[in-house]
Amino acid sequence: MSSVLDQRSARPAGTARPAPPRRRTRLLALPEARWALAALVLFLLALPVHLLGGPAWLWGALFAATYVTGGWEPGREGLKALKDRTLDVDLLMVVAALGAAAIGQVLDGALLIVIFATSGALEAVATARTADSVRGLLDLAPATATRVLPDGTEESVGSRELAVGDTILVRPGERVGADGRVLDGTSDVDQATITGEPLPVAKRAGDEVFAGTVNGTGALRVRVERDPSDSVIARIVRMVEEASETKAPTQLFIERIEQRYSIGMVVATLAVFLIPLAFGNTLQSALLRAMTFMIVASPCAVVLSTMPPLLSSIANAGRRGVLAKSAVVMERLGQVDLVALDKTGTLTEGTPRVTGIRPLPGTGLDEDGLLALAAAAEHPSEHPLARAVVDAARERGLHLPGATGFSSVPGEGVTATVEGRTVRVGSPSRLSTGSDTAPSDEAVAELEGTGHTAVTVVRDGTVVGVLGIADRPRPDAAATVAALTELTGRTPVLLTGDNERAARHLAAQVGITDVRAGLLPQDKVAAVRAWEAEGRRVLVVGDGVNDAPALAAAHSGIAMGKAGSDLALETADAIVVRDELAAIPSVVQLSRTARRLVIQNLAIAGTFITVLVAWDLIGTLPLPLGVAGHEGSTVIVGLNGLRLLREAAWPRVRSTVEDVPLRGKCRRE
Repeated sequence: MSSVLDQRSARPAGTARPAPPRRRTRLLALPEARWALAALVLFLLALPVHLLGGPAWLWGALFAATYVTGGWEPGREGLKALKDRTLDVDLLMVVAALGAAAIGQVLDGALLIVIFATSGALEAVATARTADSVRGLLDLAPATATRVLPDGTEESVGSRELAVGDTILVRPGERVGADGRVLDGTSDVDQATITGEPLPVAKRAGDEVFAGTVNGTGALRVRVERDPSDSVIARIVRMVEEASETKAPTQLFIERIEQRYSIGMVVATLAVFLIPLAFGNTLQSALLRAMTFMIVASPCAVVLSTMPPLLSSIANAGRRGVLAKSAVVMERLGQVDLVALDKTGTLTEGTPRVTGIRPLPGTGLDEDGLLALAAAAEHPSEHPLARAVVDAARERGLHLPGATGFSSVPGEGVTATVEGRTVRVGSPSRLSTGSDTAPSDEAVAELEGTGHTAVTVVRDGTVVGVLGIADRPRPDAAATVAALTELTGRTPVLLTGDNERAARHLAAQVGITDVRAGLLPQDKVAAVRAWEAEGRRVLVVGDGVNDAPALAAAHSGIAMGKAGSDLALETADAIVVRDELAAIPSVVQLSRTARRLVIQNLAIAGTFITVLVAWDLIGTLPLPLGVAGHEGSTVIVGLNGLRLLREAAWPRVRSTVEDVPLRGKCRRE
């Protein structure tokens, strides 16, 4: 078991490589964000002046500026759509806002403009940040590599210049420059970015390595087998981009009917104006009736039917540590009917821990003695397994004797002298003593059979015990799986790049029966797309770079925030900021509650619109009464949606394991 150093510790003192630059678009670099901010500021300046009865010229000018800054871009896009013989809600909202201003409802129109401008800005920001993270993924692969020439000399070249058949030297602590196969050398390689495996993997001649993975303490000579443009990292970038482009357009419920509604409203408004005019009504009378019709039939209440419940649920989820990136995301989360979970860092804590201690009979060691002996020998090592052993000893408050003569052999283990005795700790297959090892073999088989990584401890040539190390499941993993099963009607699926034995052991612990192990990123995407082709709406939950393509391809994606990679965090639709796994079924249930409120609000808004429109067409609806009815329906649906801001609105999702809330203290909606 070798010592794996990160890049900083592997480099000589004073030569630490600076962190790669963050390729992150600044918020105000986006024109949509600048215009939306300007509209919001102008609206907030005009609002108190208007409400306090200030001079009309002042609030009028500020509101006019709000209309221009927030409305010109959706208006332009609406006109472009109109040129293509398509009428969208952007243009309709601008017309409705101008119509409201024309009959004195300047405040209402300005508020509508600000809402639309802000929504467009948020969408632009989300798109830009995702593109940033995809480009930033390329920083995982080193910019340069050491190429070994046929005469044995070395030269530093750009990683993109490498060709299939080249031989490269990967020194301790460096990132592998290209996908290839080890020619000679032994080391442990951290390939969690590609496969999601929690522990470094021993590599020796004949084993495959991937660009962007981190070498341990051994030196490797690698033959390049893939062009840099076709490396696994490059393919991950392409998969994320393609999935983001081909993913079905995300639209709110109201947006899916906007085209027909928009056309119908425009046609009806023109008819209400022209037909009475043709039958002899005065221009003023016909215009007043048409403007009244446009106000009472305008989709303001319909738009507010959708946004307050979704925005309120976003705010409530945010207080509970779940960040949903948009109202569309919150709407879609409630539609999922299948959940696919990553293993390492999602269902598990992502950190290896000692979970089994097996001292052998006749050695004179108990559990504490065996652990202290192993920890003393491992103390100088930086390998994750060594850290797990040392941390376990510290948690028990054990005294660690001093060790001398420490050495480490990649892929085998460590050797040190502890209290005058030679102690070796490492792989059972590499530390065979040649004596009767039946007791230790039984302990190794028992631990490995339950998904542990076995570590043998040898003292003066005799095996004295075996340690079991595993990545522990999160405390709330089983309850979360049970709750998701209850919500979707199907047990979640485990998608992992880890080995089959470890994956199935974890699955049995948390209640998962469908396990897909040993998957590369493209395999996860293929699984998601196969489910989507069956009509499933898949929610993928993950945290690593290798999960990002599946997060992008799925109907919805949630990333674990504490240790999640930048790419996963930006690609996912929502982020569990506090790493509370139990928040996932809660936010799914909250989304379903929000969708029910949206439907309620649409029914309320539709009833008001129908009654007011019928009144205006059949009789004579006074303009003030029409405005009051329109505004009243807007207030009602707004307040109904704001109910989800209450603390009690966070759902109590009942687990099939025990009838208690996973998080929060509220009733199930």
